[in-house]
Amino acid sequence: MAIKATVYHWQVTLSDVDRGVYEALDLRLARQPSESMRYLLTRAIAYCLCYEEGIGFSKEGIASTDEPPLAVRDGAGTIRAWVEIGAPSAERLHKASKAAQRVALFTHVELSNLWREARSRPIYNVEEIEVWRLETSFLDALDAKVDRNTKFELVHSGGELYVTVAGETLQGAIGRHKLVSPDA
Repeated sequence: MAIKATVYHWQVTLSDVDRGVYEALDLRLARQPSESMRYLLTRAIAYCLCYEEGIGFSKEGIASTDEPPLAVRDGAGTIRAWVEIGAPSAERLHKASKAAQRVALFTHVELSNLWREARSRPIYNVEEIEVWRLETSFLDALDAKVDRNTKFELVHSGGELYVTVAGETLQGAIGRHKLVSPDA
């Protein structure tokens, strides 16, 4: 018998000061048995920081080879923004760059690993791919504070994330990087 996904219900008060986005979000995330908590948290934060009309999680789940984990679609269903999580292959990023105007990668993986993979084969418009790296220590601290039903506030300002859960505020950096290594 296959193990089923665990559903997380998170209510997020989002204040993305850097983009001028202020929303109350009601997220329901299906955590697959193979999905780490770091990945789930990165996926949720990516949703919040990319939030705009038309955003949604993949209908096929995180293991889909044809769809991004997160996408922003226009009214006709065309993907405007492809949002990857974790450490996707160069081939997958190439496909994403050909399919969408904007590609963003949210990760907690070491940049050197991403750069090595990006050099393994050509990626269309590789210099245009946004890479947002979260600190693993921040994700681990957040993991200790959230459960399946959690309300929290997320503030993004000046490259910093502030998450307030149950009256305690956690702080972590989120850096924007290029997928091409500086010494390439």
